[in-house]
Amino acid sequence: MNLLKKTPYLLAIDGPAGSGKGTIAKIISKKLNLNYLDSGAVYRVLALAIINENIDQENIQVVLKKLEDIIISFQGEDIFLNNENVSKQIRFQEVGKAASNLAKHIEVRDQILEYQRNFFHGRGLVAEGRDMTTVVFPNADLKIYLEASLEERVKRRHKQLILKGKDVNILDLKDEIYARDKQDKEREHSPLIVSPDAFIVCSDSLTINETVKKILSLI
Repeated sequence: MNLLKKTPYLLAIDGPAGSGKGTIAKIISKKLNLNYLDSGAVYRVLALAIINENIDQENIQVVLKKLEDIIISFQGEDIFLNNENVSKQIRFQEVGKAASNLAKHIEVRDQILEYQRNFFHGRGLVAEGRDMTTVVFPNADLKIYLEASLEERVKRRHKQLILKGKDVNILDLKDEIYARDKQDKEREHSPLIVSPDAFIVCSDSLTINETVKKILSLI
């Protein structure tokens, strides 16, 4: 599909946990033959490395040193830490919480910033996260804020976990996603906000394909 009038092209997508931005961004990157960046995965890989070596998450200097020592790479759908496929491990709840904690520290965010920006090369990039449109790629060609109601996001996440054979209390899941939203929006550095020049897309009543089509129509 050749919808791009210019290359390299940069599409930045932000949104809360469970809004579907990861799924949507991957599909669009494939359709447009662009690189893909899951910014949250970078923090998760770092968090996994910290957990594996029992490093104190609050010892930021040691955390930064560890970030210098590890190699993070994306190969298709898979994510690697020092050439080891950690795609499943980084999705563990413990890793997600540690990643959110690390992301609160400006020193960590600053060091990861240039790493993320290096994904913009070749034909271009589809980047998704919490601060892609506001901090990492403020000059993106197109900015999307993908949102969905808390109830819809809880329902989607619950369905995903059930399909994976995990027994999860839906009320506990709602509390967890609500807490994550609060942390993302209220953190001091790079909070989740709607960029003034972003298009807001609500996916509550849209299928995945309809959401993709709507965003492609904005290019």
